[in-house]
Amino acid sequence: MNTFQFVSTRGDTQKVDAPQAVFQGLAPDGGLFVPERLPNLGLDLAQIHKTSYRDLTRKILKPWLPGYTSDAIDSVVSNGYGSGTFDYPELTPIKSFGTRHFIELFHGPTLAFKDLALSLLPHLLVEGRHLMGISKNTIILAATSGDTGSAALTGFANVPETQIIVFYPNKGISPIQKKQMTCQTGGNIFVCAVDGNFDDAQTLVKNLFSSEKMKAHLAECNGSFSTANSMNIGRLVPQMVYYFHAYGQLVKCGAIPAGTPVNIVVPSGNFGNILASWYAREAGLPVNKFIAASNKNRALTDFFSTGTYDANRDFHRTCSPSMDILVSSNLERLVYHLSGNDSKLIAKLMADLKKNRRYEVPQELKTILQHDFSAGFADDAECCREIGAYYEKTGYVMDPHTAVASRVLSKYREKTGDHTPALIAATASPFKFTSTVFQALFGDCGGKSDFELIHELSHQTGLKIPHQIDGIEKWRPLHSDLCHPTDAAKYVRNAISRGEH
Repeated sequence: MNTFQFVSTRGDTQKVDAPQAVFQGLAPDGGLFVPERLPNLGLDLAQIHKTSYRDLTRKILKPWLPGYTSDAIDSVVSNGYGSGTFDYPELTPIKSFGTRHFIELFHGPTLAFKDLALSLLPHLLVEGRHLMGISKNTIILAATSGDTGSAALTGFANVPETQIIVFYPNKGISPIQKKQMTCQTGGNIFVCAVDGNFDDAQTLVKNLFSSEKMKAHLAECNGSFSTANSMNIGRLVPQMVYYFHAYGQLVKCGAIPAGTPVNIVVPSGNFGNILASWYAREAGLPVNKFIAASNKNRALTDFFSTGTYDANRDFHRTCSPSMDILVSSNLERLVYHLSGNDSKLIAKLMADLKKNRRYEVPQELKTILQHDFSAGFADDAECCREIGAYYEKTGYVMDPHTAVASRVLSKYREKTGDHTPALIAATASPFKFTSTVFQALFGDCGGKSDFELIHELSHQTGLKIPHQIDGIEKWRPLHSDLCHPTDAAKYVRNAISRGEH
């Protein structure tokens, strides 16, 4: 297979190989790195189920991340998906109910889908740094709407020559998500609440990457920024794997014949997870329709309906906080690819977004987007009804994000009559959102805290408490930093100085 390089969505003429793209995180012009072509893997769909998850990861990473040696990828997978890292040998089990197939992506260290990629990303970074002969310290910046933070902190804790700084919205995540982050151990980690929402946190991270003053400071201390967000291409490529793996499992159990298209439904915030499924289709996975599910922060839903992305709207805090996002960064990559790699158009659209918080794609591009994608939303009331109704019907317990996806799928089917077998990304454990889930299932929580409800939810449903958070109510917080977005640069400089000692 011919090799290729990575380019910026916004037209920077610099081409880099995969290790450099992962190491930098963002392109110098503020764009996102994308492959200059999208390789088809040529996998035998009838035989995928005979390949283990780890070997399938190797088969996908090697052609999609050229520049890494075969030995480096083998090391990344062996170290990232080592024995005991995930609860199941095949990492992502499927629970099927008729033509709905839930891919459970939450059986890793922090009980969220982010673990699948963030268990590998630190090793991709270390191996890439070694291949490039780089001796700089790497400072990982990440903004999180809840799950990326704990997964990134867990993955990067105590990684040599690396610091990680995570910003999260102070009042925009669940108590269990917050405790997972603020109790994380590791001498190289910094966790800071932001006085604002996720978009504020993500914007400050992007601004830090482009700040000339910060670049000068990094040069003085022999450091370099990278990111653990899905803006980093090293986050997206590993996420392709579970869509292929799930497809193989459906073929194996006879749910579909090999080669039959499926619909893919993803609760979508920053648009990375569903973009990974689109990349999987470009690599050979048969997909009929991609269905992006949003909560009340429905900017994505409106975009696919109108062709206009408009972030000029009220921000809503919902019971599915990881989707409380108004600016979906990875949409930039999709629009770039479907526009025929028109970097000039992307640069203009992103400039419009930065200046006016909105942009509009040309009519022909809107038509292309609507051919492949559908989108819908479900508010908190619909989400909770879905959790309760599906449990009553099947005994299956969903977290709020998965419930949004399930409800949006129902709406899509009612509207279109399309009952193509659907893969639904079940992105987080219900035990991370106990108050919402318990109330949806059993009514009043009786004044119990989220931590007390872990035991109540287990008792009432018969589900075992995940060992990853067993006893979390007794964990001692180690991080209590809080800053305003305008003070983020000062916070990062101080963190870098503290990390040097």
